[in-house]
Amino acid sequence: MSGVAAVLSRRGQHTLARREARRFHLFVSPWVIGFVLFTGGPILASIAISFTHWNLLRSPTWAGLANYQKMVNDPEFWDSIGNTFYFGLGAVSLGVVFTFALALLLNQPLRFQGLFRTVMYLPSVVSGVATALLWLNILHPDFGLINKLLALVGVSGPPWLGSTEWAMPALILMSVWGAGNTIVIYLAGLQGIPKTLYEAAEIDGASWWRRFWSVTVPMMSPVIFFNVVTGFIASIQAYTLILIMTEGGPANSTMVLGLYIYRQAFVFFDMGYAAALSWAMFLIVIVVTLIQFGLARRWVHYEFH
Repeated sequence: MSGVAAVLSRRGQHTLARREARRFHLFVSPWVIGFVLFTGGPILASIAISFTHWNLLRSPTWAGLANYQKMVNDPEFWDSIGNTFYFGLGAVSLGVVFTFALALLLNQPLRFQGLFRTVMYLPSVVSGVATALLWLNILHPDFGLINKLLALVGVSGPPWLGSTEWAMPALILMSVWGAGNTIVIYLAGLQGIPKTLYEAAEIDGASWWRRFWSVTVPMMSPVIFFNVVTGFIASIQAYTLILIMTEGGPANSTMVLGLYIYRQAFVFFDMGYAAALSWAMFLIVIVVTLIQFGLARRWVHYEFH
């Protein structure tokens, strides 16, 4: 009887396992189907499209490496890469410093702390179009808020988005506006630092600056590194706000790679060349990320002994 009971128990376990497996595949199937149809499938298709000439009106024709050869000899492509790195370095540098400083302030035990955190996070949930329209008014050369404030101290503000010199700095300044998610990540990291480290440093006579530089920064270096990597990837792919605000102008001074791809695909309808440019962007993201991981060994600290 005990043997029969053991066999029945094993059968029941196998039945339960199969039932759980079916439920797992049932629940995960929408994501798998969505990934194959809307992400994985288009990614694989773009590889084939990059070797063709296709204007959406006619069937694709095989082009071989023509699109990649065109890319190498395209001066606008190289200019867009330069603008992309200009925007990326500026946006990430300013974003890291500004959001880290805000996170430090919001981590202090102040009155209405929750209100301040909510106010700082709100811009990150505003849609991109609304953000672009807001900043178009803020940066307006005649009645914009920034130039009005500069006029109060006797400074004549630049034309911002209408200037080849100031358009990109204006976009970099605007990029910090929606950094609420980054601030939340910094806050989580700051609250994870053991208070005993600060107490020990204070007992040793360390000043607030020494505590910040020797305790806060090393303990936060993995979080800073994460935000730098993700921020740079996002800046390389940026194009929506730039499209709405400048359309790459004036004189292509804000023509970043993402916007250049959009223009080739949906203005000139050169889908093959746009697909090739997309894979160039992918390669740039991979190379930049690998370089960042290589440099991270010098300043990111994951363990303390």
